Amino acid sequence: MRNEFDGAKVLITGGLGFIGSNLARRLADLGADLTLVDSLIPEYGGNLFNIEGFRDRMHVNISDVRDTYSLEPLVRGKDYLFNLAGQTSHLDSMVNPVSDLEINCRAQLSILEACRACNPGIKIIFASTRQIYGRPTRLPVTETHPLNPVDVNGINKMAAEKYHLLYCEVYGIHATALRLTNTIGPRMRIKDARQTFVGLWVRRLLEHKPIEVWGGKQLRDFTDVEDAVDAFLLVAAAASAKGQVYNLGGSEVIELEGLAKRMVEINGAGEYSVCEFPTDRRPIDIGDYHADFSKIRSELGWVPQKPLRETIETTLNYYREFITHYL
Repeated sequence: MRNEFDGAKVLITGGLGFIGSNLARRLADLGADLTLVDSLIPEYGGNLFNIEGFRDRMHVNISDVRDTYSLEPLVRGKDYLFNLAGQTSHLDSMVNPVSDLEINCRAQLSILEACRACNPGIKIIFASTRQIYGRPTRLPVTETHPLNPVDVNGINKMAAEKYHLLYCEVYGIHATALRLTNTIGPRMRIKDARQTFVGLWVRRLLEHKPIEVWGGKQLRDFTDVEDAVDAFLLVAAAASAKGQVYNLGGSEVIELEGLAKRMVEINGAGEYSVCEFPTDRRPIDIGDYHADFSKIRSELGWVPQKPLRETIETTLNYYREFITHYL
């Protein structure tokens, strides 16, 4: 396949975060001229160590996407915008809904306005989320499933996705949305469960502490971060992806208790216990979820390549070596 990104000018918002930094590493290898934007707000996922070893191959701009005055210079002249900046904690969105609104909704509209004003030819790939579906009425979940978010985070992400698609339809800006599900792997946040509960499970295993599994019977699928990066690059390079929404998924569907058991087994030590849901979490839990990703498979040829076991092994090995940089 022709390398679309050699010499391309690429902006990644949330570029020091989990998916953003893995994407940046791949794009650097492909020869892209990279600019990463990240606020490095402690509650979010940004971490300068995420680009250790290749920081000199990109420009890093420490700024907040809520700063509307900085956006036009950042997007001007860029060929691609991978728009990954966001607040990911579902509970935080209920505790501090206005902050979630500012980051996940208003700032997204400001980014699109900056593109419309000074770079309408840019290609935007927006990191959406399976959270916008809410509690599934059928499984697996297709892109045509009703959107009925159960928390403020889901509502704001849904609005942000709709803004991207609207600007595509009305102004012709090339925008595509990827609805992500439980992306895991090296460089994810592990100090708490704000980004993913799997990160916290990794930390507890490596600190020889038991894992708490809330509920335990919920079905989930998990996407290896390298598979997610593949999807971002595929949709960015495909003209046919303009205005489209795609689900991502995983290679396996598993109960959460089964996931905990497997992580303990692969780690070679540890324990877990199944607990009742905390009262503040139960109302915003979505129950069972796994994605139907047949649309992106049939249109662009994307399928998850990494077995779940390999993802867990790779992730545990990474944090055994570098855990001190993530606590």
